[in-house]
Amino acid sequence: MNNDFSKPQRESAFGIIIMGAHTMLMIGKASFFLFIIAFVKMSGTSFTYLISGISAIIIFSFIFAYLWYLKFTFFLDKEKQEFVVNKGIFNRDQVIIQLDKIQQVNINQNILQKIIGVYGLKIDTAGAHGEEVSIKAIDETSAYNLKEHLLNNRTATKAGSEIESENNKAEEVPFLRISEWTLFKVGLTSNYGQSLTLLAAFFYTVIYEGRQLLDTFKIDKHEIQSTVTGMLTIVTAFILIACLLIVLLIINLVRTFYKYFELEISAHKNTLVLSSGLIAKKNTLISPNKVQITKYSQNYFQKKMNMLNMSLRQAHFGQSKKGHEMQGNTLEIPGCNAGERDELLKMILGKAPIKGKTFVPDWRFLNLPIFFKLILPVSIFLLLAFNIPEVKPFIGIAIAYFVIGVLMIYISYRWHRISVSQDFIIKISGIWDISDEIVTPNKIQAITTFQYPWHKGVDVGHLTLHTAAGQIHFKYGNYTEIKQLVNYWLYQVEIQDSVI
Repeated sequence: MNNDFSKPQRESAFGIIIMGAHTMLMIGKASFFLFIIAFVKMSGTSFTYLISGISAIIIFSFIFAYLWYLKFTFFLDKEKQEFVVNKGIFNRDQVIIQLDKIQQVNINQNILQKIIGVYGLKIDTAGAHGEEVSIKAIDETSAYNLKEHLLNNRTATKAGSEIESENNKAEEVPFLRISEWTLFKVGLTSNYGQSLTLLAAFFYTVIYEGRQLLDTFKIDKHEIQSTVTGMLTIVTAFILIACLLIVLLIINLVRTFYKYFELEISAHKNTLVLSSGLIAKKNTLISPNKVQITKYSQNYFQKKMNMLNMSLRQAHFGQSKKGHEMQGNTLEIPGCNAGERDELLKMILGKAPIKGKTFVPDWRFLNLPIFFKLILPVSIFLLLAFNIPEVKPFIGIAIAYFVIGVLMIYISYRWHRISVSQDFIIKISGIWDISDEIVTPNKIQAITTFQYPWHKGVDVGHLTLHTAAGQIHFKYGNYTEIKQLVNYWLYQVEIQDSVI
């Protein structure tokens, strides 16, 4: 591929195969159960039509991929410092990306790309609604040369950029590696919520599609339900719960290894390079100065194992239609030890953050959560239980829910803190996973303070720091101290603006 990015050029011709396979996969996902039903219910003479339909999908996918290849071009406008992409088969679209708006460049390689010998390149920018540009087939040299231009605003010549690319690879020596044993410990001690959500989504899909098949084949649902109910005893219920926990643990381990296998972080000039992935290798390049919020978290077991999880949050991709902030780019780095955390913080923030004066919430932090999340729902449940005999046996569960809920809210109150120094703001929070969110005053875009009318007499209020990557909340603090902090941060911002 031509490395003179000032001239419009296409992807590698192998992109036709990549795009064709991608199109077939999308069509296959959408019509998978339709093909199963058609295969089971059709007669022998209709088998030819099924094969013809599959063949038509394959032919259509590759014709679409070929047309996409012909119409997809990209180039770098050196004068305007813009990356321009032209795409679209029938409706032509032109995407123009300002180089200084680019947040990160991901260089990926899935199984098919590995076999063919090409890479995928994805560009994310602030202010866009998601991934801005995806180049599905580009050779390795061109991929790394292009990322240098995009992240460092460089427009070197072809010969110079090729030499620079070789030097980059030599300089990118990882300073942080996560071993397989560390990933195993991470899989055992974190991300249970995500794994549980994934498992629930899987069972929901199986149940929904199973009902569709039962309706299609006219199978008696009541007969199956009675059979399953008869098989369920207390022993089998406990066995089922144990199996689900084991499955949850396996899913967590598989997810961790699939996503973070051979995770390495290296520093190259003004960028960080994150590389990980078991099957699909992903290389993410990010400028440290574009990280808005740096966060690390640790639970009890991770503390005993001397490891923690880090995340680097960048700017959100615009706003949704309802005006709420959308999810921005978050880079996860699991399994760091304290020394690696400090080294990474120095690279991103310039120096390791030191906690300053710590502000704690008022005890009224407990009131509203306990009332609305515990007292009100449990009272309604007890009212129903004493009037509906079928509900009465579950009173013990309601009491357990109340006790556990009070304990969790109290723990969250004990950990809810904000520490302020001259250079850093650190928000501490959590129940099981205790997290520290670090932001510098120059990253603050807006500050909101709020006070309930009934709290004016006791001088209690709330603080929200708005950044391009989201919000940081401090609730039920001393309102006089909060206003003093706001004035201090505004003064810091004004001083920085005047220096600039």
